[in-house]
Amino acid sequence: MEPNVLKRIFFDENQHWDRFVEKHGKKIRPNVLKEVSKFRGCGDPKNGFKLLVCEGCHDIKRVPYRCKGRFCTTCSCGETEEWSRLLEHDVFQVNHRHVIMTMDEGLRDVFLKHRDLLKGFMDEAVRIIKEYFEKKHKSTPGIIAGLHTFGSRMNFNPHIHMLVTMGGMKQDGEWKSYDFIPFEMLRKQWQTVVLKLIRKNLSAEEKKLVQARLQQAYSKNGEGFYVYAPKQKGNVKVQLGYIGRYIRRPAIALSRIVDYDGETVEFRYVDKTDGKEKTERITVEEFISRLIRHIPDEHFKTIRYYGVYSRRLKGLCKKMVSQWQKTARKWIVRAKRLIRRKTWRERIVQKTGSDPMTCPKCGCYYEYKGEACLKDGQLVVKVALSANSKAVLERMIRDVAGVEVTQEAGKEKESRERAA
Repeated sequence: MEPNVLKRIFFDENQHWDRFVEKHGKKIRPNVLKEVSKFRGCGDPKNGFKLLVCEGCHDIKRVPYRCKGRFCTTCSCGETEEWSRLLEHDVFQVNHRHVIMTMDEGLRDVFLKHRDLLKGFMDEAVRIIKEYFEKKHKSTPGIIAGLHTFGSRMNFNPHIHMLVTMGGMKQDGEWKSYDFIPFEMLRKQWQTVVLKLIRKNLSAEEKKLVQARLQQAYSKNGEGFYVYAPKQKGNVKVQLGYIGRYIRRPAIALSRIVDYDGETVEFRYVDKTDGKEKTERITVEEFISRLIRHIPDEHFKTIRYYGVYSRRLKGLCKKMVSQWQKTARKWIVRAKRLIRRKTWRERIVQKTGSDPMTCPKCGCYYEYKGEACLKDGQLVVKVALSANSKAVLERMIRDVAGVEVTQEAGKEKESRERAA
């Protein structure tokens, strides 16, 4: 299907999102409204754009701003790839395990209603793994945890994915390697922790409402809740890239949407019970309902860093391990390299093979000449590097918005560039 199929489902002539808000407005979380609004305006020049002009034939290109929202498939896809690439270079170059920790399906609605429990859910999952290694090996591992709230059918299914170092740092900076996680033993501990988390944070009245669910979750899972930690094979860098992309993946990839007919949506999913790929067709209202529940609350971090990967300790830990390596002559961690984020241009070239800054007409390069942005709800010229650039931007603003043009004070820099 076309790349913007999700935007079409939400905002086409059927106005499904507007109808959904009108019907369920009081139940929709404020941050969901905010993120969907950002997604709606992503790539729309009415929200701002940059002006690029070919230095050869003077062809004009208008590049609209992107929303960089957490719900936007276009923005999040590129950000996921870039985060995964940087992760490969930033962590210790040792084997890692992909640890998955889930809960009983009867408890999922409890976390859906009490979303404030999700932070504790992540912290407790990490604490179990971290404390095991600290007691067993007297060392602190590095853990990157990602919260997924979705299952394959976009149902609410909160579970934790963790990238765990198969080794840890001792107090003297020594790096100790190991390759065993007793995930069967940890299952029972994990079950106890989740049930205690719920009981501890719910009021007495709320606990009465979920007591039957808690009891059933305990009796139905004699071996504890599911914990899985398969051994990773192959190159360490490949491991990190794969697990990193998996941890940050969206609730549904656009490639999984098979059909949209204006009223229903059909999508593919893998049935975990038999491992087969199947399809499901649901109404657009149900599709939207399933999808937006996975938008996190504002400022909630779905990826967190612990142990030697915690932001507070990471730099110090790398220095200590590096110093120990020089003495022990055991090279666990590669020399730190400064890895910068790829630019918009570099990501486009990597993805499409074509340079967006090269003019298709003459082969010359596009030059940045200025930009327009929203101010008090109106498009204004933010930067214009010449008088001609300003005139072109003003004309573009009239074309896309039809509003009176104003010039933001202090932004013109006529002397810096020749006329566009």
